[in-house]
Amino acid sequence: MFKEKVLALLETTLAENPSIFLIDFKLAPGNKINITLDGDKGVSLNDCITFSRVIENNLDREEEDFSLEVASAGATSPMVMPRQYKKNIGRELEVRSQGVKFEGKLTEATDQGITLEWKAREPKPIGKGKITVQKKQVFVYSDIEEAKVIIKF
Repeated sequence: MFKEKVLALLETTLAENPSIFLIDFKLAPGNKINITLDGDKGVSLNDCITFSRVIENNLDREEEDFSLEVASAGATSPMVMPRQYKKNIGRELEVRSQGVKFEGKLTEATDQGITLEWKAREPKPIGKGKITVQKKQVFVYSDIEEAKVIIKF
């Protein structure tokens, strides 16, 4: 009953804020509510406050005591939804698939998977030395074990 009430408030607020989407919702013992959000243009502090206020103001602590934490997905958090990949097109990613790590620029994100591109040094086909070649790899979401944006300073 309590969980359904929180989810209904969350869904209504998400519908009113279409650029924001839910990454994770947890209701731990003792009614500890944890909500993680992301957005097509990021999530601001005000976005977190909006969601927090809607839930706080529509639940009665006299009926059911609870604690609430609303947060945005961190910059180094792994991506879990296709929508997160789409908002990060053009950025550098580290992708682990079948136990192998790849680093490259995210050039495409569809509903089925992503395309990563990078440059690599390889031996020349003929003769000595190396040449720089453009590499491209397509990953379906089900093959991605973990993917994170690479933060460069």
